[in-house]
Formats: sequence, structure tokens, C-alpha cells
Amino acid sequence: MRMRFTAKAGRGMVALAAVAGLAVGATACSGGDGDGDDKKSQNSASASQGNGSQPSAQEGQSEEPLAEVKGPSGLLLQLTSAVRDAGGFITVSGALKNDSGTEVVVPSALSGNETEIINNGLSLGGATLVDSKSKKRYYVLRDTEGRPLTTTGFSTLKAGESIDVFLQFPSPPADTTDVSFQLPLFPSAVIKVSG
Repeated sequence: MRMRFTAKAGRGMVALAAVAGLAVGATACSGGDGDGDDKKSQNSASASQGNGSQPSAQEGQSEEPLAEVKGPSGLLLQLTSAVRDAGGFITVSGALKNDSGTEVVVPSALSGNETEIINNGLSLGGATLVDSKSKKRYYVLRDTEGRPLTTTGFSTLKAGESIDVFLQFPSPPADTTDVSFQLPLFPSAVIKVSG
């Protein structure tokens, strides 16, 4: 009986400590006294605006797209980042938008013409990166089951609708900074690789 009481009391103390910790954390995050905290947030905001530093991948995508290409039926592809990873690949991110006034069926040609990719449904698997410096073409990576490492599962876009997209490619050599992005039915665009 004494053990059960001790266990209940112990749990109560842990719960009380957790609530107290959350209360202290909420108070600390609520803005402070208005003197030092506001100056710190203003300084950090002006520092990030003033020194021209680029946001990290976790902070979101840059405001200015790397490239913007128009496809069929009012589709618009905006590429906002192309980041080289230490793992040996490049992740291209952006948005596919229906810029027309009506619903658009996304063409299956964007998946490319490889049977393995087509069998996995509609995707951006037909995209390639061309490194003209090394004279090489890089195709969208696939997982062990043949699925393309790109956005999948979309078929139509309503008027004005936009979806975030990503594509992963093998990385060209480290000294290659400009590559040509190609997607079926869209004009090609030169994008700058960071990282």
C-alpha cells in the first residue's frame, strides 16, 4: 500500500514539475519586459535583412524564383531552389501552379516515358538536369521499388491552385553551379545550384 501511495505521489510531483516548466517557458517566450528582448529581435531581424544572407532550407524558399517556365494549358512551374546535399544529390524545389481560369488536367507526359516510372502514377519523373560543362544528363532518382523521388499523386489543378513540388537528382561535380532543368512540355531553364 505504501508503494502505491509513493508511486502516485511521484507521478504528481513529475506532473507538477512539468506544468511549472511549461509556465516558465511560456512566460519567457511571451516577449519579456519590452527592453532587451525587443531590441534583440529587432537586431536579429535587421541583421538577416541587412547582410543579404539567404534563408536556409528549413526557413522556406527564396522569394525570387530561380526560374519560371510556362507549360501547356496555363501551367506555370516556378523553381525556387536547387540545393546540393552532402549525400551526393540535388533537391530542386518549387511550385506547379494552374495560371488559367479553368481546371487543368495535368498531362501524363510530365512523368516521362520510362515504363517503371509510368507504372507508379503521375509524377514529375520525366524531368532531367543537363550539365553542359561535363556533357552529362541526370535523371530523377528512384527508390528501391522504382518510384521516382519527386512529387507524385496529383492529376488536376483547379483554377489558381498551386502545389509545392520537389525533385531529387544525382549531383553533378562540385564545380558545376549552373544546370539546365528540363521537363517534358515545358521550355528548359538554366538554374543555379547552391551548396
